Amino acid sequence: MELRTAFALIEATLEEGRRRKARPLSVVVLDPGGHQIASAREDGAGFARLALAQGKAWGSLGIGFGSRTLSERVTKAPEFFAAAASLLDGRLLPAPGGVLLLRDGTLIGALGVSGDTGDTDEACALFAAGRLGLEHER
Repeated sequence: MELRTAFALIEATLEEGRRRKARPLSVVVLDPGGHQIASAREDGAGFARLALAQGKAWGSLGIGFGSRTLSERVTKAPEFFAAAASLLDGRLLPAPGGVLLLRDGTLIGALGVSGDTGDTDEACALFAAGRLGLEHER
């Protein structure tokens, strides 16, 4: 993923958050290997929100599906996810707001959002992906 795409995703995410009157958001964009490309924390967002956004995006990449699906699967296999969380040093966060990003069916990274409810975080991420014409998995 190009840096300019990451910046555009962040701006679109924050724009949608403002439109929805969301609490201050933090946004993280990762490449397919889980490395951070760009991030932003709105004024007033809690200091932990960047780490939470990263956990949503990183968990999506590491497990292979969006964080909403991850959160739904945790209830079906809690032992597996407890072991995974331990093995991964607690880096994955199974809560809505992390989406896998694809271009022409190829994984290009993930977007993680934290600051409001999981549903709002996810809606802002999906808006951004759509604005840039990217496919997504949530």
